[in-house]
Amino acid sequence: MMIRYASYFIAALLPLLLFRWFAPASIGEIDFWLLWLLAMVLVSLPVIYAEIALAYRSVEAPLAGMQKLTREADASPIWRSFGWLAALVSIIIAALIVSGASSGILGALTDLNSAPDVPSFAVAAGLMVIALLLSLVGVAPLAIGLGLMVVGLVLGVANGLPNIDFAMTDISLNEWARAVALALVSVGAGTGLYWFGQNLITKQTATAVDTDNYNAQTPARSRVTAEYRATKLVLPIWILQLIVGVVALLISGVSLPPIGQLLYWAGVLFVASYLLHYSTQQLAHKFGLLVSLGLTLVLALVLVVSIPTTWLVGILVIISSVAVLLLSIFAGWQMKISHLRKSLNFGNEALYNLWRIAIRLVVPLALLLALIGWVMQWIS
Repeated sequence: MMIRYASYFIAALLPLLLFRWFAPASIGEIDFWLLWLLAMVLVSLPVIYAEIALAYRSVEAPLAGMQKLTREADASPIWRSFGWLAALVSIIIAALIVSGASSGILGALTDLNSAPDVPSFAVAAGLMVIALLLSLVGVAPLAIGLGLMVVGLVLGVANGLPNIDFAMTDISLNEWARAVALALVSVGAGTGLYWFGQNLITKQTATAVDTDNYNAQTPARSRVTAEYRATKLVLPIWILQLIVGVVALLISGVSLPPIGQLLYWAGVLFVASYLLHYSTQQLAHKFGLLVSLGLTLVLALVLVVSIPTTWLVGILVIISSVAVLLLSIFAGWQMKISHLRKSLNFGNEALYNLWRIAIRLVVPLALLLALIGWVMQWIS
């Protein structure tokens, strides 16, 4: 049951986790949120469609699936780097939120006069080890993490919502860069998480059919194909992201009490464990489970201990943008038209043509403009 709803949990959790890193200093900038909505429509939505289509076509997780799809499309192995980058992005996100959790937990314990005499980086390293151990559980920590985070936020909201003064400001390339980053990273587009979630469902369905003697008489893939439409999977995820994004906007300035902070950051730790589970499963395709666990732990510890959070945000922006760019170009220009049309199974040919224009032209152009905006911001 948990596997079936993993993608929805991720869609609800990532905005709550990552809005704080990409939202404007003045949360009331109406033009920024309009740009975010535009980026959600023009960039995130086509990319999520691409992930679901490639998941359905490959019937594999991202890393293994890209190997299969590049052979099928007779494309260069360079496109397989998306699988590696997607696994790396999930580790970076885990390091970023665990770093925030270490600071938040220490701050809450200080307010309770119970802070240990331990440096923040040591706490972050310990939390990362705990998250990796929790990752062995698989999907289950997602529901626990969401529950703890919601309880913590409710305790904060009970103290009252902050007043937000909405106003229009000047639109700039810098704002577009932050809007695209928020639309991509905080909803998980291009990370392969929705691809991975769909693959878990596919494997679960195949196992259930294989163990049933009666159902085994009818191939699972043929029955699913008759009912499958990518829109039935994509739109609920995308709409949930919009709703949670608005909620995250309204409560972004909420001050959590110490107990609320501890509950919230404990929930964050459970979510980080799923991100590490995802990356470990991807690397295990190449290195085996034990080696992939070691690689994930070492990389995560290096990121969380030695790199400041502001740098982690920059690294996340660059690598996730490159990953999404690879995915959009591969899906738009390398995959066969007939394969993607069948995988998306739109009820209207015009919708497929709109998606193809978006994934081929709009998404790459929007990403390049966003990267230019980020570079201009970093230089200034």
